[in-house]
Amino acid sequence: MAHGTTPRDSTPADATSRDAAPRDATPADAASRGTTTRGGTPVAAASPDPGVTRAEKRALHKALNGGGSFKVRFRRDRTLVLMTLPAVLLVLVFNYIPILGNVVAFQEYDPYVSDNGFVAIFHSPWVGFEQFSRLFDDSAFWDAVQNTLVLFGLQLVLFFPVPILLALLINSVIRPRVRAVSQAILYLPHFFSWVLVITVFQQIFGGAGIIAQTLRRHGHEGFDLMTDPGIFKFLVTAEGVWKDAGWGVIVFLAALASVSPDLYEASAMDGAGRWRRMWHVTLPALRPVIALLLVLRVGDALTVGFEQILLQRDAVGPGAAEVLDTYVWWNGVRNQDFSYAAAAGLVKGVVSLGLVLAANKIAHLMGEQGVYKK
Repeated sequence: MAHGTTPRDSTPADATSRDAAPRDATPADAASRGTTTRGGTPVAAASPDPGVTRAEKRALHKALNGGGSFKVRFRRDRTLVLMTLPAVLLVLVFNYIPILGNVVAFQEYDPYVSDNGFVAIFHSPWVGFEQFSRLFDDSAFWDAVQNTLVLFGLQLVLFFPVPILLALLINSVIRPRVRAVSQAILYLPHFFSWVLVITVFQQIFGGAGIIAQTLRRHGHEGFDLMTDPGIFKFLVTAEGVWKDAGWGVIVFLAALASVSPDLYEASAMDGAGRWRRMWHVTLPALRPVIALLLVLRVGDALTVGFEQILLQRDAVGPGAAEVLDTYVWWNGVRNQDFSYAAAAGLVKGVVSLGLVLAANKIAHLMGEQGVYKK
């Protein structure tokens, strides 16, 4: 066959297409011919020919980018939209609409000025930042802030690493039955109410608990840890570990399940022992989850367990047990100073939002995604 001729079983159109798109074409060559490249493959550009109409250009652009009108996208994803709609409505009704009620922090709100508490907002006098001035001048408020931050620090140091360590321990267990039983035992207290948890601790560490009675029977002096203000913060942390550590274990075990066994096999072939495999394979796999939960925990720093502490507040006194949540409840519900309590809650929310943004920024600087992407 002579050079420069087409094969016998090919058509002139095939020869033309081979001449128009040579095998070693570059993106610049493709652009000069009215085509673009996507992943190294030439595709038609939005304006391949001056004779193409504007409507055809838009249709070609949508086809190339997988787009479409809002009606087309809604018709395509209407099942997913309908599935998420109830959750969105619940969040809107119970989380976002009540935010509008923070306006009473700038008023001298009186719910009895009208038969309807919502209508009373429009009839209450405006006082500007007077409630915030009262709040910042109140020493009890700063005591509650101090107790809250101390509890948060203890829980971050003593509570946060516990689920990680337990997950690593359970993940190292070879027998599936032992692993399943361990998870069930650790996860069971998560379903207990705080009333039951505190009752269990009272029966163990209280003045009439098992330990105190055993010591008295053997001639020793008993003790009552449940009413000791000095160790109350450690007691609260221990209760939180016993109740909620199992929930964190489930989260970290789910992250460990996504680690490829090939990584462990490759590291073992390279001579890495169990501890080196844990340090160089397991912990790096947990880093994104640890960063995410740490950001969320920092954002929740000013919320350290309202129900748990309220149930034990009278036993140790407000000096040791008063936190921001109980402070807001005591002033807003018990004393019916709604505007003052709303101001305290608003300050707490703004500070918590700032902590989330700051922690998420630190996560980005460390190379992690955090709560949301950059």
